[in-house]
Amino acid sequence: MQFSIYQLDAFTNRIFGGNPAAVVPLTSWLPDETLQAIACENNLAETAFYVPSDRGFHIRWFTPTIEVDLCGHATLATAYVLFFLENYGQEQISFDSRSGVLNVRKEEDWLVLDFPVDTMHKQLVAPPALLEALGEVTPVEIIRGKTDFMAVLESEEQVRSIHPDVIILSTLPARGVIITAKGEEVDFVSRFFAPQSGIAEDPVTGSAHTTLTPYWAEKLGKTELSALQVSKRGGVLKTKLNGNRVEIAGQVRLYLKGTIEIE
Repeated sequence: MQFSIYQLDAFTNRIFGGNPAAVVPLTSWLPDETLQAIACENNLAETAFYVPSDRGFHIRWFTPTIEVDLCGHATLATAYVLFFLENYGQEQISFDSRSGVLNVRKEEDWLVLDFPVDTMHKQLVAPPALLEALGEVTPVEIIRGKTDFMAVLESEEQVRSIHPDVIILSTLPARGVIITAKGEEVDFVSRFFAPQSGIAEDPVTGSAHTTLTPYWAEKLGKTELSALQVSKRGGVLKTKLNGNRVEIAGQVRLYLKGTIEIE
């Protein structure tokens, strides 16, 4: 069996920036163990698979070790594949997913994700493992989202320079940990660590911005925000809070296209 595969860099306007993702178009689902094996072989933070559905397409996301409920950068990459490489003729794509219907629209060379706002609450008592993993840096606030913890720090410099203990972070009962602060030249900055999901640090995490956007929208008193994920590769995002939805905009660049051979 042969399948097309694309690798793209999402949330960036340059190759070797942003967050790499693989996208594999399918006409019908392969067995779950095959999907997981392909994602493991790719060894990227996420591999997205999609098949046609009644409303558009059904999308699923796999890290090298697990299937996840939501992934922003791989959804952005998948939309790019459909819009610019697979000749999808509409201006908006609807994806059925584990997180409900996700729409992506095209605005010139920017793609805009429409995701549900995260459900979150302030942690009055910080998890000891999280504090231990952060070392000498003490969070201003800790937020618990549906799948992640979020630690709010005092400054962008702290976010950029912190080196949390990912072995300790991996013991937290969560998909991962967002670390954030008010930005110096943008509204907010962040980093994302997910050793629980097989990713020590994710370069750019679209889904984390379903937590980050409502938090910073309230803190800063505005609904349209500029953001940087300040990992080594870096990522640029524009977000907008629309009630119980978050728009997350980014750019994508194609790195490679090829063929998977499965016996």
